[in-house]
Amino acid sequence: MKKVIAIDGPSGAGKSSVSKAVAKELGFYYLDTGALYRAVAYHFLKIFGSNKDFTAIPEEEIKKELSNIKIIYDKGEVYLFSENITNLIRDPLVGTATSQLSAKKVIREFLLPLQREFAERHNTVAEGRDMTTVVFPDAWKKFYLDASLEVRAKRRYEQLLSLGKEITFDEALRDICERDERDSKREESPLIKSKDAFYIDTSNLSFDDVIKIVLKKVAEES
Repeated sequence: MKKVIAIDGPSGAGKSSVSKAVAKELGFYYLDTGALYRAVAYHFLKIFGSNKDFTAIPEEEIKKELSNIKIIYDKGEVYLFSENITNLIRDPLVGTATSQLSAKKVIREFLLPLQREFAERHNTVAEGRDMTTVVFPDAWKKFYLDASLEVRAKRRYEQLLSLGKEITFDEALRDICERDERDSKREESPLIKSKDAFYIDTSNLSFDDVIKIVLKKVAEES
């Protein structure tokens, strides 16, 4: 396996933007693992519809449907078969379905090889919920990014507005709270801070400040 910088943290902590910038600065590849889970959720929404309670689908049925999926991740773009769904998977409905489905062991097992195979080929900055604890427990460098609930909700709200989504701040706040609940309390690979991950609270830090902290830590004992 190549060098892996693993970054975990809750939704809205700044993982994606920081990871992309760090990868670019170091000449690493960026792996958005959340996008892979969203790609699966996008497929299941198309098959079962938006009113489906995905937590109630039996794992055998999920496993069967997963055999029909082909996900390709290339240079930050996500494809479901030949369709580029990079922007489509940012819809709030997809986010909700992702939180429900990502708790399923069968889905995490389905995506685990894809994530590790990527790091076998490239020096990688990988961000998600269980990068430092499950996917890359022996990562070269580990970070945990966090921020206050209000700050994370504001970031989520502004992100969705920039994508042309109709959403209120209260809806974004509720979405973040529900994700936190699901991510931290799920049985399979819950969101926790790895003991050896460097903790960064981004609430009152500028984007450039966070990048500098990460790069400084990466440079230590490299």
